[in-house]
This record gives sequence, structure tokens and C-alpha cells, in this order.
Amino acid sequence: NEYTYTLETIIQAGQKGIAITSVPIRTNRYLRPSRLVKSISAYVKRSLITILRISMTYNPLRFFITLGTIPFTLGTLLGIRWLILYFAGTPKAHVPSLVLAAILILMGFQLWIFGLVADLMAVNRQLLEDIQLRLRRLDVDSNRTPHLPSTGNHQQRENREEGGEGEEFVNSFLNR
Repeated sequence: NEYTYTLETIIQAGQKGIAITSVPIRTNRYLRPSRLVKSISAYVKRSLITILRISMTYNPLRFFITLGTIPFTLGTLLGIRWLILYFAGTPKAHVPSLVLAAILILMGFQLWIFGLVADLMAVNRQLLEDIQLRLRRLDVDSNRTPHLPSTGNHQQRENREEGGEGEEFVNSFLNR
């Protein structure tokens, strides 16, 4: 987030079960208007946008299911209304509400599908975070940078570690 990392950090910590504590601080006296917060309403607006974005990132399925339920429910209610009017004997007079009902139902269903796809992406992001954490721990444990994965060819691996083939390629490219 370009605005502030505080909200995102707090929500991330809550999602991962990390304990949070508050630390009392002193504030400086008022010297000039804030460059970060122009007004309370602007701060609240930007914070709400940040919270929505974080919700989409960390709870995408819940976010999109909730968002999709609104048009789906409205479309279903319009469809029920049309059915009642159809059986009452006036089907042709209310065709636009049937079209709107179909559009709203499809929109809700599509938002649910977006939620499923976004949830899969969130799982992938979590797996990548876990892999990155493991690599960092291995790096700290071994006090060296992680090497490239083995390809099975011992000579190629030695060349990579010594800068062999890659270094020759870069030098030949630069000397053209």
C-alpha cells in the first residue's frame, strides 16, 4: 500500500495469529499541517479503501461471496416477482424486470466465480510466502545465499556456482 502500511500490517498479523501489542508514545506539539492526513474524512476514506483491498487480498472468497450475494438476491427477488405476475396473467408487461433479474443473477454468480479464482490465487500467494520464509531460514542457517536448484548435471552446477558459463556469456555479449 502506498498510503500507510500500518493497517495492512495489523490485519496481516491478525490473519497469521501473530500477537500485537501497543506501545505508548509521546506526540510532538503541533508545528504545521499534516502532509499525510489532510482531513479526518480523507483519512477515513483512504483507510476504508485500504481495508477493502486487504479484505480482497486475504479473504477473497468471503469478500466476493458477500459482494455477489447482493445482486444474486435482488435478481432472485425480481424473478420471483415476475413469476407471481406471470401466473397472475400479465407476463408480457414485465419482461424488462425478467431481463434485469437474469442480469443480476448472472452478475452475482460471476462474482462468486471471481471469489473462487481469487481464493486459489490467495492460496498460491500463501504457499509462495511459506517457500520464501523457508528459503530465508535456510539462508540464515547456512550463512550463504541459496544456490540454484540442481539440474542433475554436476559440471553445469559447478559452472553456475563459479560464474563459469553465465559469466562467459555475459562477457561475450558485452564485448560485441
